[in-house]
Amino acid sequence: KLQKGTCSMAARKRAAKKAQEVELSEDEEIFNADLGEHELREESSAPGPANSDLEDSEEEIDSEADLESDSDDQMVDDEEEDEDEDEDEEQEGDAGEESDEQYGTGKESVRSVSSLSGASASVSAPATSSKTNEIVVDLSDPETDDDEIHSRNTLGRIPRQWYDEHDHMGYDLDGRKIAKGKPKKDKLDKFLDRMDNPNASRTVVDPETGEEIVLTDDMVELVQRIQSNQFPREGDGYEEYIPFFTAIPQITPLGPDYEPKRRFVPSKWEHEKIMKIVRAIRHGRISLDKPQKKSEDEAYDIWGSVGEEETSKSMLARRNAHIAAPKSAPPTHAESYNPPAEYLLTEAELKKWKNTEPRYRKRDFVPQKYTSLRLVPQYQELVKERFNRCMDLYLCPRTRKIKMNVDPESLLPKLPSPRDLQPFPTKMGVVYQGHTGKILSLSVDPSGQFLCTAAEDKTLRFWEILTGRCLKKMDFAQPVLAAAWSPSAAVDVVAVAVGDTLVLLTPRLRSKLATEASEQLLQAREADPTKKSVVPWSQGTAADKEAGILCRLRHAKEIKQITWHYKGSYIATVTEEHGAETVCIHALQKQLTQCPFKKGARDVQRVLFHPSQPIFFVASKTHVKVYNLQSQTLLKTLQTGCKWVSSMAVHPGGDNLLIGSYDRRLCWFDLDFSSKPYRILRFHKLALRQVAFHSRYPLFASCSDDLSTHVFHGMVYNDLMQNALIVPVKILKGHTARDGLGVLDCIWHPQQPWLFTAGADHAARLYV
Repeated sequence: KLQKGTCSMAARKRAAKKAQEVELSEDEEIFNADLGEHELREESSAPGPANSDLEDSEEEIDSEADLESDSDDQMVDDEEEDEDEDEDEEQEGDAGEESDEQYGTGKESVRSVSSLSGASASVSAPATSSKTNEIVVDLSDPETDDDEIHSRNTLGRIPRQWYDEHDHMGYDLDGRKIAKGKPKKDKLDKFLDRMDNPNASRTVVDPETGEEIVLTDDMVELVQRIQSNQFPREGDGYEEYIPFFTAIPQITPLGPDYEPKRRFVPSKWEHEKIMKIVRAIRHGRISLDKPQKKSEDEAYDIWGSVGEEETSKSMLARRNAHIAAPKSAPPTHAESYNPPAEYLLTEAELKKWKNTEPRYRKRDFVPQKYTSLRLVPQYQELVKERFNRCMDLYLCPRTRKIKMNVDPESLLPKLPSPRDLQPFPTKMGVVYQGHTGKILSLSVDPSGQFLCTAAEDKTLRFWEILTGRCLKKMDFAQPVLAAAWSPSAAVDVVAVAVGDTLVLLTPRLRSKLATEASEQLLQAREADPTKKSVVPWSQGTAADKEAGILCRLRHAKEIKQITWHYKGSYIATVTEEHGAETVCIHALQKQLTQCPFKKGARDVQRVLFHPSQPIFFVASKTHVKVYNLQSQTLLKTLQTGCKWVSSMAVHPGGDNLLIGSYDRRLCWFDLDFSSKPYRILRFHKLALRQVAFHSRYPLFASCSDDLSTHVFHGMVYNDLMQNALIVPVKILKGHTARDGLGVLDCIWHPQQPWLFTAGADHAARLYV
């Protein structure tokens, strides 16, 4: 009936229980026998022991079969009696399980220990009658950690024996079957394994992975200690007792009472009170819209207006206009009662502090050092400082300013890239060396082939621009202060300032026609008796004519500047201050000199001709005056804002003016816009020496004593409504300082975007 499944559930439980008890008793005998003989056992391949063990195993199998048949007959006969006792046993079993869980001596724990000792008992499968050397952990145990289970298998909390009849064990995340690692051994295989393997008695099988694990000596000793009702480890099994509650009074005693539950649960009494108020509000017994009664003692604003509306407006205005007082500065280390040593004053510093007036002192007190805060005396100036603080808040006017959250980068103008503004000079091309003194002036002939340099070594040199070869050298008795080539391409005339003499010469480097035209222009003429020249004109001697000197004009003072009219027919000179003769204009065709200012201009630094109109610019130290030579009137006065003007240049269009000063300023004037600078550039660190516009390209440059030459892109548009575009594009360096001076002069090539510079290091350089 048991095999056919016709017996009752109680009979099945009883048969499984008895089969398990028989199995446990046999496994304990095998474990005890193997534990005593595994050290003395030799190789298991001997024929005698193997045959005897095989016969014993056959006898054990026969006895087990007989035992099973007897147990089946007995269970069938006693079926009716057991059905009456099932309910009592189940009640007793529930009570026993509760006691086991309370004291830790449940059946499952005892079975796990017995399985470790026997190394062959099955705990989690009470309905299985097969004998296997494996320890099975009951997955239904609530003390088993879920993370530990999931790290070993994917079965979950189900018995493993459910998969005994299948070729897989569980499923993976994709729903595929997980194949079993190793096939389960039958009784014969296990018997042969015990004979061959000397560690078979201490080998167990992991039910989760199917691997065989050999118990170490420590594990076997642990099992034996548990079976003998000892602690798993040697030593006292109880933790050290901590006397929380003692008879000795403590400063912070630990109360024996636990926190009551009512402290963690919402109060019912408060809930009833709140609901009572809510019901009163619903029924109208409590009104929330009642006007509050005004107090009899009302405060009266004596500073407010009489009317209620005016009073409210004044109060609102006063409230909105209120500005909080600025906070006092936090105390420093010097105000500490124990300041560091570096904050204490020495005797000399203390004497200096006392002799200084109170308003000029950095601190109003003398830092002192005390060993403790109790020794610090009362501060004598406390009342005075509080009074001064109140006076500052009372007398100091405060205004409210609205700060704008603006990105600073958005305020900067969007300038084009320097690559889009080419061409402009970027590197050094040629160096002109040969002078032994500072080069003071540069000039380029209109054809752009030759360069003229004037220096303090009393020489004037002419160079070939492309090769850097010196073509001609002229010596003078005094230092050559300035040199300027005539802008007219028909003549070949150079004006040179040697001390107080203006020398007009021809270098004879260009064509023969230009040389002849120059000699014919400056040949001797009969003087007009009706007109008297301010500066005498004298023709050169025979030796001078052989050297190329055509004419000499001797002034009363030393010449500072030479500038040509754009047609090449007039020359303007500026000398040291000498009344009306400070500024002179020389007419070459008439060989006549006149002074445009009868009374004389004061502090004249530079003069310039307009490139296309009869306009004359005169720059003093702080102003620039614009005159019309034809009508002999003053057009306007430009306010430079500089302390000392050093140089001046006019744009080829004639509507813009560039001013350089010794106070490191570069001013751009728009003559049609205003008398004040349109832009003021402060890029140089030292005094500016020269500024220059290019005649063809939208470029201008400035040189300074800081050994740098700045190149700018200056585009002037024909549209009068559009401002000029000024962009710095390059900084050129190469000169060295001598006697505190750097780059003294700069000039552009008339046709190419090339820049020439002259320095105090006795050399001139070309940047291309």
